Amino acid sequence: MKTTAKTHLALCVAMAISSQSVISSAVAQEAPDDAAIEEITVVGKSVSYANNQTSDEMAKQQSSLTSALAVIDNLPGVLINEGDTFGSDDWSTTVSIRGFQLSLDEQQIGITIDGIANGNSNYGGGAKANRYIDTENLGRVEVSQGTGDIASRSNEALGGTLNFTTIDPGMEESMLVSISGGSFDAQKYFVRYETGEIAADTYAWFSASTSENTDWVTQTAENKRDHLAAKFMTVVKDVDIKGYFSWDDVHEDNYQRVSLAQFEQNPETDGLSGEWVGIPYVDQVFRQAWSSLRENLFAYLSADYKTDNFEVSGNVYYHDNEGRGDWVPQYVVDVTADGEGVAHSELTSGNTVYGGSALGQLLFVNASGLAMSPIDGCESSISAPYGGAGPEYDPGCYTQGAIPVGSYRHTHYQKERFGFDADFAWYTQINDMDNTLRGGIWYEDYNREESRDWHKILDSSSSFEFDHTPYWVQYSREFPVETLMVFAEDELDMGWASVRLGMKRFFVDLERQDNFEAANKAELNSDSDTLFSGGIVAQTPIDGLEVFAGYAENFAAIKDTVLERDASTLTLVEPETAENVDVGLRYVSQNINASLTYYSIKFDNRLTFIAPDSPDGIDYLIGTNGSYVNVGGIESSGFEASLSFNVTDELSVYSSYTYNDSQYTDGSIDFPEGNTVFGSPENMAVVSLDWTRGNYFIGSSSKWVDDRFIDAANTQVAEAYLVTDFYAGVSLDAPIQGIQSIDLRFTVNNMFDESYLGGIAGQSAWIGAPRTAAFNAQARF
Repeated sequence: MKTTAKTHLALCVAMAISSQSVISSAVAQEAPDDAAIEEITVVGKSVSYANNQTSDEMAKQQSSLTSALAVIDNLPGVLINEGDTFGSDDWSTTVSIRGFQLSLDEQQIGITIDGIANGNSNYGGGAKANRYIDTENLGRVEVSQGTGDIASRSNEALGGTLNFTTIDPGMEESMLVSISGGSFDAQKYFVRYETGEIAADTYAWFSASTSENTDWVTQTAENKRDHLAAKFMTVVKDVDIKGYFSWDDVHEDNYQRVSLAQFEQNPETDGLSGEWVGIPYVDQVFRQAWSSLRENLFAYLSADYKTDNFEVSGNVYYHDNEGRGDWVPQYVVDVTADGEGVAHSELTSGNTVYGGSALGQLLFVNASGLAMSPIDGCESSISAPYGGAGPEYDPGCYTQGAIPVGSYRHTHYQKERFGFDADFAWYTQINDMDNTLRGGIWYEDYNREESRDWHKILDSSSSFEFDHTPYWVQYSREFPVETLMVFAEDELDMGWASVRLGMKRFFVDLERQDNFEAANKAELNSDSDTLFSGGIVAQTPIDGLEVFAGYAENFAAIKDTVLERDASTLTLVEPETAENVDVGLRYVSQNINASLTYYSIKFDNRLTFIAPDSPDGIDYLIGTNGSYVNVGGIESSGFEASLSFNVTDELSVYSSYTYNDSQYTDGSIDFPEGNTVFGSPENMAVVSLDWTRGNYFIGSSSKWVDDRFIDAANTQVAEAYLVTDFYAGVSLDAPIQGIQSIDLRFTVNNMFDESYLGGIAGQSAWIGAPRTAAFNAQARF
């Protein structure tokens, strides 16, 4: 491979041309909370595939402290689980759509930011939407559950695409100041300045925020987030130009997964400790040392030019991601043969070994730095974690003067992406029928770096402070990836129906470069076949009712993380593919918006991630974050329904229901054919009520999630749960001279404190977040 990053190109097809109007509802940037409901909230648009968009009410159900992901949880087919209500731990975040997963295990759902690729969503070097967008700057979120738009910029969108959009600048100069506080020491300070027109047809905004909270289990985590963002838009000689910039810096202390037995024994703890006790085996689960540190810088510049029958648009973007993942192994790795009777050099600051392999483990040493052995016949009194430990880990089994030693292990991540895409749309007529030819190119070039180093804890008996000079750099690798995607689509509007047909193809080259062993180089091709898609949207004799059907062949390229494992048989790993079919009805009137979709999906070559950690213990010496293997396929089918209804001018009701049947096909011993896909519920239902009168607003939303299997063998069940969220607030117009408005809002998530298992990954689960309250005050000047 000649370049060191991803490439992706795509020909963009113009908007769907149909006699019916394309209806969208987004979170309006300036919509006043006290406005009466004048029209139905629409959560879908008129296209030939299932899709939904978030509404203003869905945004109100979440506080400003929550992540951008939380607002889509009520949409049909979508299940969002995060380690806590605030989404302050990427490690424990999972997304499920139609049996497809976004988690530690899998990356099968695409994410884009204003239509731009997010650069994968994996833990090690990837980023989800909350890294790019502050909640207050979030516009709408567009969810395509299955076949989706052919132009979507993602090569992991097997089961749908989530497009998170940012708000555009306002026309008038203003300033928004927001202050939030909540449970578990949560607080957030946010400010956004709208410039108004600063030059001819030029507008911009700038924002900054800082937030922090602790965990809900031991309340000892130190989660912090700082975020800066800016956006501008202008018109230069009939060319619409937009630019966006964001910088995000987080320190997150993680939650740990638990087994079903552990949850049933004590549903109020994930097994991590809030106290350093001075015994390395016990302190390996010290929460503040289970950390994710990430810094993301993202920017794009886009341009759009239109004539009566032609449109061309494009953008260039840049993304820099760097970070670290921390653990505290209960030993120092012996990596140097120092000789008999010689103090171990790993314990002396300034001695760093690069590469090589472990010769053994140092647990306790004497004052001279020599390894010690436990007293013969001693029985350990350590009973936790992971079922306890043998005498070699118990300080009570050593003679007086034994010194415990342990490590602080860092995995360093860095990724740099550059990309662009260019789209066109050509509007013509064929026999008096409107025709749209669209196409595009998407290119992305990225290079991901990953290394792992081990640091000696200075004094394991007192704290986790560590020597900043590592005693061992275990490995250092680079993963250049080049991706190219091209596509074209034609859509013909016959008046009574619009028909589309398209095709696209991915070209993906991956490479592993070992900075210690040049011979440990690997290359992998992950090109797709030509992928076909098509669909139809037809009007019916019933005013406002349309039928649609869509078909798409979806593709997820092999990720560079597959190349991490030295032992992987790369020639046997194949890209994941899926064939998606959507058939449905969509109805829109003044007070009702409803949709019903049947879908059928055949998913082949499912890649599963084998993680190094589990509720039974962690292999800290494994050379990577885990490994990937193809484990056959999945077949999914089901129904998705949603209904929005304006009962009165003040009261609206929203509901959604999902039935999903996802089963393994072509199974293996670990994934038996015919078993239900673990982590996927068969039934989900949502009911929301939202009421507005004058300056006051109040609402409640309840979501029920059916039983889910925790393991592929279908022997462990996470029981069904029902979670209810509540909000209430008031909007005050010009309460004080110089202030345009003040909004006060109180939010309670999981109001009835339901105890349940939330996100599932690696055939174990994270405990769902308990009742969490937040208060927000916003003032607009």
